[in-house]
Amino acid sequence: MVYEFGIVLGRRYLMLEDELEIARRLVKTEAYQMSVGEIASMYRDREVIINPDFQRLFRWNSGQKSRFIESILLGIPVPSIFVYEREDSKWEIIDGLQRTSTILEFMGLLRDPDSEELLPPSCCEATKYLPSLYNAVWEASDKIHDVPVESQIPLKKPQQLDIRRARIGVEILKRPSDNRTKYDLFQRLNSGGVPANPQEVRNCIIIMVNPQYFDFIKRAAEYEKFIEILSASSDQITRQRHIEFATRFFVHTYIPYDGKLDVEEYIDDGIIKLAEKGVDVEAWQTFTKTFDILYAAFGDKALKRLEGGKHVGRVGRAAFECLAIGLARNIEVVFRRPDPVEFVRERIDYFWTLPSISNFLSPGLRGTVRIQRTISFGDELFSS
Repeated sequence: MVYEFGIVLGRRYLMLEDELEIARRLVKTEAYQMSVGEIASMYRDREVIINPDFQRLFRWNSGQKSRFIESILLGIPVPSIFVYEREDSKWEIIDGLQRTSTILEFMGLLRDPDSEELLPPSCCEATKYLPSLYNAVWEASDKIHDVPVESQIPLKKPQQLDIRRARIGVEILKRPSDNRTKYDLFQRLNSGGVPANPQEVRNCIIIMVNPQYFDFIKRAAEYEKFIEILSASSDQITRQRHIEFATRFFVHTYIPYDGKLDVEEYIDDGIIKLAEKGVDVEAWQTFTKTFDILYAAFGDKALKRLEGGKHVGRVGRAAFECLAIGLARNIEVVFRRPDPVEFVRERIDYFWTLPSISNFLSPGLRGTVRIQRTISFGDELFSS
């Protein structure tokens, strides 16, 4: 028995070695130390690329931008940026967007993602260690919003040189790397400043795979009845909750879950597969029919918990997975019934009376376990 166990461990060790060997071949990197001036020149010459859709997610506020400029002037080390070497040898930034864009904007070099015209330069606020940065600019400009030229304080040449000569590490993912590695690396490396939440990172990955599919997901997320049923607040919408639930809808509806992957990794992997296939008209019809009938049955209360004859609370993932996904996966069967709306109304009322739903509504339940329970339960609920 001990001998057999040793053989098993040995095989697993060999498998791990093989996997490491293959995975390491996919990731080929080089590292450089470059000056801010060199990076700015490469961007100006279009040798460093910021994906336009990523740039639209650029959301540092003025205070955060000012603190970053302060750090450079004080000589505080700046975290490395990560770039992907494209087929045309240009570098595409996959981590470090906020930092790079802040510098370029301050220097007056950042371009509009749509028109390619130069955006107005930024103006600093006072910072903890450099209060005199208040209204500091790279150069005086009448294009700077809300700060008249006479109130602007241009940096002196020595200060500009300090910024230009500041060194930043550049980690380069070389061109021979597997294409999907770019998406994975972007997800793992995204950091710094205002940390992007998982859905914001996922949005960027979708855009990298297929920009048209991201537009499809966004269109679904903004569908009026979906928004009303989700009852997302303006703050939740800012944090992409509506896009997260739309993404989960399509992945859960069309990509089987084997119970092994972490839930977030399953969603990431699933949405990449769907994006690679492209926009699906049938999937859009399933989405709209699902939320049209939910809204017809209960209005904006369709996915909220039923207590004392009233729908209350917020929309949780478990209810979304059981009811919205269960309905979507059986939508054609439901619409063949004599009165689909009444059937959906009866099924949802019945759902909230079942003691067994506590098996997947528990707050501490692991996502991997919950999904295996909710999706199959919803399937059965609407197919019976």
